[in-house]
Amino acid sequence: MLEISNLRSAYGRIEVLKGISLQVRANEIVALVGSNGAGKTTLLRALSGVQPARGEVTFLGERIEKLPPHRRVARGILQSPEGRQIFGSLSVQDNLRLGGYLRKDKAIDEDRDRIFEMFPILNEKRHLLAGGLSGGQQQMLAIGRALMGKPKLLLLDEPSLGLSPLLVDQIIAAIVSLRAAGITVLLVEQNAVAALEIADRGYVIETGQIVHEGAASALLSDPKVMSAYLGID
Repeated sequence: MLEISNLRSAYGRIEVLKGISLQVRANEIVALVGSNGAGKTTLLRALSGVQPARGEVTFLGERIEKLPPHRRVARGILQSPEGRQIFGSLSVQDNLRLGGYLRKDKAIDEDRDRIFEMFPILNEKRHLLAGGLSGGQQQMLAIGRALMGKPKLLLLDEPSLGLSPLLVDQIIAAIVSLRAAGITVLLVEQNAVAALEIADRGYVIETGQIVHEGAASALLSDPKVMSAYLGID
């Protein structure tokens, strides 16, 4: 579904991505794990088109690296960003509507109702301002907003960041359900164990380079990988 070859990106003179290459196959959860500052968020921003980058990005057989962000969204690449970035002055329901702003089909209300089934608390608070939600509820809303765009590939950036263990479990369960629904997921997480436990394959990124890749179960069971690259003994 997605193939990235020699992707490079910089902030000014500081090169953050130093020739990233990776693949995501259809109906996979692929985890991209690594420490703070490794380049995970920059990679997702580059895939969304909001961060300038050089290299080849092929999605469903089409080169897309020169496409603007809205055209990538139209092709099915949607992102739930780090920090949620919901519209706090709008209602929960209006945030979801904005997620489907490019859609013209009549199934949009049905998809909204499915998101309410996935996250019942959002249905309870659908008419309230999103800025009044808890952190976990805002994360659910950010994921729901991305789902309203009918993603073929969903980019999730640190969905468990700052959440309680109970809420992390709920978010992780929701991500697993997305794969069951046929949505491919590229998951960026500092919580390497949680990400690799549900992923099919994983990539470890360090200082802008892929330093390890393989089946998620193999990475999770390799103490050298966990210790050397993820700081987990």
